[in-house]
Amino acid sequence: MPIYWGVDSADKVTQELYDRVLHNFGKPSYWGRYLAPIPEKATGLTRAETDLLHNSGTKVFAIYNNFAKAVGYREGTVVAQNMVFNARKIGFPKGKMLVAKIEEGFEIDEAWIRGYVDAMYTSGFKPGIYHDPINGVFKAAYCEAVSNDNKVANQVILWSTSPERGPSKARNAPNFRPKKPPCKGNVWGWQYGRDSNICPIDTNLVNGSMFELMW
Repeated sequence: MPIYWGVDSADKVTQELYDRVLHNFGKPSYWGRYLAPIPEKATGLTRAETDLLHNSGTKVFAIYNNFAKAVGYREGTVVAQNMVFNARKIGFPKGKMLVAKIEEGFEIDEAWIRGYVDAMYTSGFKPGIYHDPINGVFKAAYCEAVSNDNKVANQVILWSTSPERGPSKARNAPNFRPKKPPCKGNVWGWQYGRDSNICPIDTNLVNGSMFELMW
């Protein structure tokens, strides 16, 4: 299966930033951006950005981090509904992936994951989760959710943050070997390099299955 290199950023995608990435790292096959603004952390994705990326031959995928913890079935459904609402406003078509970002220090339980997956399943969008499969409590919550509902393992696209190799140019990217939770899961993406000191981006690798779910 082919592997695709790309980036994600908290900063707005401008022509200047795109050209800097192109010059310093290579052409990104995709660009991850936040669906909604996060005060002092990230700007929200706009239709102008998606147009710029699409016109440049780069796909876009949506990240959502507007929640402080991931506990409880109902809270999982609320996050999914908010993600879908924001994605539809921008024009994301059904069938594409939306990613909930679970920070390493987040409190999370298996009920939240099941609620998130159930709500995304009925929305027509594909549920993704950004996570650390090694540190923190995500792996235990995820594996418990899988044991309680096999739909979790079948539906969720996992975007791993481990191991951390440092940002690189596209041509110098490592082999695709993300760490995985100790249970069944579709680990299709890997953020292998964070916080470049050249451009405000992280660098990623994804397989063809995840790439096809990007817009």
